[in-house]
Amino acid sequence: MSRQEISEAIVGCVDKLQYVPSFAEFVKMTQISRRQIRKHFGSYTRALRECNLQRRETGGGGQKVPLEKLFADWASVVQRLKKLPSMGEYEMLSKYTTGPLVRWFGSWRQVPYGLKHFAESRGLAEPWKSELELVSTAGQAAGAMAGATAGTGMAAAPVHMHWPLALVNRPAYGPPMWPGPLAYGPMNEMGVVFLFGVLAQQMGFVVHKLQSEFPDCEAMRQIGEEKWQYVRIEFEYESRNFVKHMHDASECDLIICWKHNWPECPLQVVELKKALRLQQSQNFLPPES
Repeated sequence: MSRQEISEAIVGCVDKLQYVPSFAEFVKMTQISRRQIRKHFGSYTRALRECNLQRRETGGGGQKVPLEKLFADWASVVQRLKKLPSMGEYEMLSKYTTGPLVRWFGSWRQVPYGLKHFAESRGLAEPWKSELELVSTAGQAAGAMAGATAGTGMAAAPVHMHWPLALVNRPAYGPPMWPGPLAYGPMNEMGVVFLFGVLAQQMGFVVHKLQSEFPDCEAMRQIGEEKWQYVRIEFEYESRNFVKHMHDASECDLIICWKHNWPECPLQVVELKKALRLQQSQNFLPPES
């Protein structure tokens, strides 16, 4: 079957169904194989683009697809492939594009770990136990190849043999910061919120509101001479916690954290550790001792 014939078959299916079919629906209606699609277009999604069509990414009424449905769909693809899918494989076999999951977790590489955490926290893991075990296996393999991994920008933490053993049942603190508004560096998200409050004016922020639900903060941010912009902010101790908490990146503009350890983050990040040093160098705050 030619490229033109496949395109015509896709358009014919859309005319008949009055919506863009999933790949499984398309195959069932036309008997066109995955191999033929890959030969001419590379993927089903690219074939749709050739026809000026786009897959559904939302549920009924224009609402976002619930993460429960995205997880079940992703897990069924893993079940079929017997491995974690690449973006191309997922596009070929899923009801959805990769877009919703990438917006949820920031990058495709984070999707398996984010979905595994979601399934375990919602009691959805047991029916997909063997599929989720592949996530752990992939993580162990990645860890074995880690260290100072090229392209990640993150090196393995140094080991200091001269550090003393920590005392049992004694709390630990961040690095000393006195004299200053916070005696020690933040150890949790609340410390980040407090420190942001101290630095907000100097960094060019005016807060509209703080809230317990996501995102944590709405504010105006200075972006130029007499120019300000509305931003939605999520506070995290480490930027990568954004993924662990399963936040939707499309609903947030900026992560404010103490430690930035998410190189592939799709959002802007303000690392307060660096911002604090900058403020001290400009004499906004006394230096760390």
